Amino acid sequence: MNILETDNTPIGTYAPDFELLGTDHQVHHLSRYLEKFSIICVISMSNDCNYVEMYLDRLRSIQLEFATNGFTLIGLNGNETNDQNGSTFDKMKIFAHKQELNFPYLWDSTQDVMRSFGVESTPTAFLIDQSGVVRYKGQIDDHPQDQSITGQDYLRSAIACLLNNQEIRIEQTKQIGTAVIWRK
Repeated sequence: MNILETDNTPIGTYAPDFELLGTDHQVHHLSRYLEKFSIICVISMSNDCNYVEMYLDRLRSIQLEFATNGFTLIGLNGNETNDQNGSTFDKMKIFAHKQELNFPYLWDSTQDVMRSFGVESTPTAFLIDQSGVVRYKGQIDDHPQDQSITGQDYLRSAIACLLNNQEIRIEQTKQIGTAVIWRK
């Protein structure tokens, strides 16, 4: 694994804009999402991350729960591709179809967007308000192994706060999960 310095977009600053290909074969722009949605969550993902697998039901549920309130999730995969991992674009399309993702899944082939956000591991959530400012960064919740456990649902709480024009109590949590595989 390569260690790579990231730009690490801090809370309260503008999210990096992007123009990336999705598994739907469409080009996705953050600026266009900002025109359409009041809250956007970019979530770092990969096809073969055990943590992502544990969270897929919760991610689909979050998308369903908040979609009618002007919210969308956007999955972002920027892992280096090689024969050992499942992060090729073709494998992403298979993954999105098999997992019945109800949100866009985008390919960051250059890893520039992942670096700009400051992604260290998958999954990591970056909650962005309608003006393009990152308002929450970190874990989805504090109980990855079991979604039925009551605990801190960081992402859901942050989304609810934004929807109700309230201050987000916990703006950032430590990134946990599977380390991103950076290009050499």
